[in-house]
Amino acid sequence: MKTILFITRSRPDLGAVTEVVPAIDGIKLTDLIHDFERQAGMESRTDSYGSLIPAYFNFGPLDLHFLGASSQRDKGRVPLLGCSCGEWGCWPLLARILATEDSVTWTDFQQPHRKARNYSGLGPFSFELTQYKAELEALRTAMGQ
Repeated sequence: MKTILFITRSRPDLGAVTEVVPAIDGIKLTDLIHDFERQAGMESRTDSYGSLIPAYFNFGPLDLHFLGASSQRDKGRVPLLGCSCGEWGCWPLLARILATEDSVTWTDFQQPHRKARNYSGLGPFSFELTQYKAELEALRTAMGQ
């Protein structure tokens, strides 16, 4: 099983709003997806994906969002990342989040603006439920929810 961390940090370039970036086994998801897309020949830019900024968009409670029950679902997928510009819908990374009584799994990744891209080699990423929920609670606290 992988470990999850939800990194929060201020975005001074966007008026000091707080952004959320998931990290898997200590590696930011933005870095994982950039590396995956470059190695697969999908992308040459060094910076395309960015964080989610809950103050800008109604994702609903973040613990529910990251358990797959987001108010921003798209055909069963939820945004894990947005565009580096701060707008999640501009360039999102979507995934299905499947929660069981023991684990949470991120799978079936998609970039909805490039439907021909094949992300089958990315993930799935499975997390132990207790550790995942502890990180969600830390995220809720950090975001004042």
